[in-house]
Amino acid sequence: MNLHELIFFGGFLVFIAIMLALDLDIFHKREHIVSTREASAWTVVWVMLALGFYAQLNFFGDKIHGITSMEELQSIAIKYKQPFEIIHGDFEASIDNYQKVLSLEYLTGYVIELSLSVDNIFVMILILSAFHVEKRFYHRVLFWGIIGAIVFRFLFIFIGAVLIAKFHWIIYIFAAFLIYTAIRMFLTREEKDEINPEQHAIVKLATKYFAVHNQFEGNKFFIKINGKRMITPLFVVLLIIEFTDLVFAVDSIPAIFAVTQDPYIVFFSNIFAILGLRSMFFLLLGSIDKFHYFKVGLSALLLFIGVKMLISEYLKDIGFKTGHSLIIIASIILISILASLIFPKKQNVG
Repeated sequence: MNLHELIFFGGFLVFIAIMLALDLDIFHKREHIVSTREASAWTVVWVMLALGFYAQLNFFGDKIHGITSMEELQSIAIKYKQPFEIIHGDFEASIDNYQKVLSLEYLTGYVIELSLSVDNIFVMILILSAFHVEKRFYHRVLFWGIIGAIVFRFLFIFIGAVLIAKFHWIIYIFAAFLIYTAIRMFLTREEKDEINPEQHAIVKLATKYFAVHNQFEGNKFFIKINGKRMITPLFVVLLIIEFTDLVFAVDSIPAIFAVTQDPYIVFFSNIFAILGLRSMFFLLLGSIDKFHYFKVGLSALLLFIGVKMLISEYLKDIGFKTGHSLIIIASIILISILASLIFPKKQNVG
């Protein structure tokens, strides 16, 4: 990580920290049930911030790596296999091409991660319901869950980038895994996910290695009883949500590496998507069952990305670009949503 990358990345983390601090200390200082109106407003805020970052990359994307010469631009193009046109003798035009591709890669990665996050919402709702967490504490659990997700995503993404740089064939393992996940998701689309709190692996590990209190204590994660420090069931739920996000990250992060191999773009798109996940959770909380074709759409999305990773060189030869991927991905998601609304799921009678 050079000085320019450190400054840009550090500035991004400071901005995220400020937004999260505002969220926790001002807007959600008092525990309350998040209304649909409030969730809608926050969803708009996070989407607008994500699009604002897209605009920033479109005009100042070269600042990430501190590109100041044609040689540095060519080096970045080779290092991250960036599919943009370098116009020899015209550095400004080449930088403009680079920034357009970079911002489009970010936007495509953001759409992928946001779409896959919806499946994560399904599971989060099940977890919170299965453990009978009060709705007014949902935001607290999700907030700290996302803090942990940011840390783990950082580790996953930059370790993954190093591995891909050294062992390019890992891309094909990612592709095969995504195709397998797509097929499994399609075949099990009608199966209902169930969570048994007592039999969950994280619950068993927590009770084995920690002193777990037998009841909720408001919004507390820890409690001291007779001088003994114990974790509450709310903290156990937080651990389960963190573990669940790690499982989903195994799908989503390789999917974005299919779009770009620049770890910074993978990280930025990932973080903006998961930051908007909380507001989406509350927005979809009462209506997520309506989107019954969404898993079909996600399986098609993962299948497309997996196949694209396998035949990327061939696609490059025929002029297939990031913009084409974005159109296909957005179309798959839009069709699955429209199909769910036009052909509602039939309710079982009797």
